Amino acid sequence: MKRNICIIFVCLLLADGISAQNANAILDKAAAAYNTSNGLSATFAIRACSEQQNIVESFEGKINMKGDKFTLQTPDILTWYDGSTQWVYMTRAEEVNVSVPTGDELQLTNPSILLNSYKKGFTAVFKGESTAPNGKAAYDVTLTPKKKSDVTKIELQIEKYSSLPACIVIQMKNGLSNTIVISDVKTDINQPDGFFLFNEAAYPDAEIIDLR
Repeated sequence: MKRNICIIFVCLLLADGISAQNANAILDKAAAAYNTSNGLSATFAIRACSEQQNIVESFEGKINMKGDKFTLQTPDILTWYDGSTQWVYMTRAEEVNVSVPTGDELQLTNPSILLNSYKKGFTAVFKGESTAPNGKAAYDVTLTPKKKSDVTKIELQIEKYSSLPACIVIQMKNGLSNTIVISDVKTDINQPDGFFLFNEAAYPDAEIIDLR
């Protein structure tokens, strides 16, 4: 679940809309805004809940993105993706899985891929207005997969005046619901390319498992 949470940032930099057609325009503008953002970072809090399994889990994390590259940090997992290779480090096991994700896998782990190709996989609909967890007015947009998927629905809450994401709810086929609250988004970070590479010297005791 934690490896796939990058999908939550599909809503970055959305604008307003009041119909399905306008929702598509919102996402198109979001993709354009992200592609010219010159790198960004965001912090977030996640609450994962499964009523079927009686499981509730909460944790915080941080993501850095630039173009098609990203890093993701949560308490148990660190992820780096340089645009072709992905390293997933499990802190407790001190184990690194190295892989070349497929296009479908990147839909769930790489926010820029999802932003730029959402029309192929999702139907977007504007649902109305609401108040975000931070107390600011927000627009609600829903993404529904066009084909059978592990994700059944994504509900996006976008600040009305800043057009920044405030809250996202991801519904999974297995009954898991992930609620993500965005606490801070910064643009124009412009991280160097090396920032998105796994540094073996920094983790000398890690066991590297090459799945390529």
